[in-house]
Amino acid sequence: MDRDKPAPASRPGGRAPGPPDKPGHSPWRPFLYKPYRVIWAATVVSNIGYWMYSAALGWLMTSLDSSPLLVALVQVATALPMCLFVLPAGALADIVDRRKLLIIGELTVAIFSVALAALVWLQLINPLGLLLFAFFVASGSAIDAPAWEAVVPQLVPKSDLAPAVSANSAGVNLSRAVGPGLGGAIIGLYGIAAPFWINAISNFGVIGALLWWREPRSKAPRLPPEHFTNAILAGLRYARNNSPLRATLVRAMAFAFFASAYWALLPLVARQQIGGGAELYGILLGAIGASAVGCAFVLPRLHAMLGANGIASLGTLGTAIATALFGLAHAPAPALAASVIAGGCWIAVLSSLNVSAQLALPDWVRGRGLAMFVMAFYGGLTAGSAVWGQVAGTIGLASALFIAAAGALISIPLTWRQKLGTAAGLDLTPSMAGPVRIQSRDIEPDRGPVLVTTQYDIDPKHRAAFLHALNRLARERRRDGAYRWRTFEDPNVEGRFFETYMTDSWLELLRQRMRVTKADRPLLEAAYRFQVSGAPEVTYLIAADT
Repeated sequence: MDRDKPAPASRPGGRAPGPPDKPGHSPWRPFLYKPYRVIWAATVVSNIGYWMYSAALGWLMTSLDSSPLLVALVQVATALPMCLFVLPAGALADIVDRRKLLIIGELTVAIFSVALAALVWLQLINPLGLLLFAFFVASGSAIDAPAWEAVVPQLVPKSDLAPAVSANSAGVNLSRAVGPGLGGAIIGLYGIAAPFWINAISNFGVIGALLWWREPRSKAPRLPPEHFTNAILAGLRYARNNSPLRATLVRAMAFAFFASAYWALLPLVARQQIGGGAELYGILLGAIGASAVGCAFVLPRLHAMLGANGIASLGTLGTAIATALFGLAHAPAPALAASVIAGGCWIAVLSSLNVSAQLALPDWVRGRGLAMFVMAFYGGLTAGSAVWGQVAGTIGLASALFIAAAGALISIPLTWRQKLGTAAGLDLTPSMAGPVRIQSRDIEPDRGPVLVTTQYDIDPKHRAAFLHALNRLARERRRDGAYRWRTFEDPNVEGRFFETYMTDSWLELLRQRMRVTKADRPLLEAAYRFQVSGAPEVTYLIAADT
């Protein structure tokens, strides 16, 4: 299940009858929807089991081998699957039944969790085996992470998306507040295997909620599903040509890289630097979660005052302070203060990033776009955990945390130009550009490639303005499936221009047209208004069979 740190907006249900779609800043509005309430409650219970498991996982490694690199590799093992598998999973989330995909992912997590619990209970686990099973459990989460993210807008209207993200984050962090401390206590009472068993059992509640929930069917016209490989390529192409999403990915990777230092090294801070036990480690993790829960309820108001960029920058500053405090902590009190700061800043930055990614994506590519967001975040976590573990092993634990804190500070001005939430005012619903009109005969969907040519006749004195408008339109064409986009000018007819591009097949051309959003229409109209009379003439040429 998607219990993972960079996906706090996970696991909402489908859209249910409820209150009207009127804007508001109340953090309670998402709970007016029954599917949301049911799945939220199930995942909070399951996430408590996960955070008990997470605390036990890091603590068990310090018992098996206290090398800083090996302890940090626990974080790598849980983050790496998101880098490897989440993009294919995102493609699947956009082309198959999301509910079934979620159930498969949850069952995968449950099976590996049971196997790991049995090995720990039988004392058959070693450092390598622990890393491998942590990787397998996280792989199940990677399978369904994009699908969990992609169903958020099916539950709440766009005006309530930010409160829904914050409320989901609060659920994850409420679990984080309770789970680690409870896990530490249970380890003391019943042994190290107990949290692993509780995690395995708790996962079945989410499976039950998914079996109960039914995803609402879309009434929008649908073309045949994309092929798996083409779906992945389409997602990559969309991200490359979507500037709001690109900015979010850059900010996510930068933040995660430096924030990963305290996540990866916290078991060693508790055990070696402070000299505490599993209970102290659980308390520190619980303080992070409790602080995040408290911050979630003030985030809507902070967002109204500071905006997404202000919150993300302030949260990164707080993360730098918290990381430095962890480096200075040789007693529980300063480490506890650092945990409180870290938790509030964690949810502040993640909520801003998540909402920014959600707002930048139309429904047809939502799973893949959010997969790339998760992949960017986990890429930063994976690389950062490995780097800070190596640095700590070479120059010391405190020095590694201080360097990470300095890097987080430097990242604020370096990433400031990558603005978050710039797609907030865009209407990304399909504009239904209309079918391609071919009157002579039916076309086989897989025939291609297709060359699309649009002829414009404009007033020559508007040449520069027209080409500027056409170049702005080009990004939308490429983003939605076009390639080899070019503009040609007729040397024999002044003011005559040809816009050309290709698609892989006739079916891809139909998809490209259906991906045009209402926000894109002004770009098309800006180019068309230069036409001196009538409408530009569009020609479709299909590669001839030989």
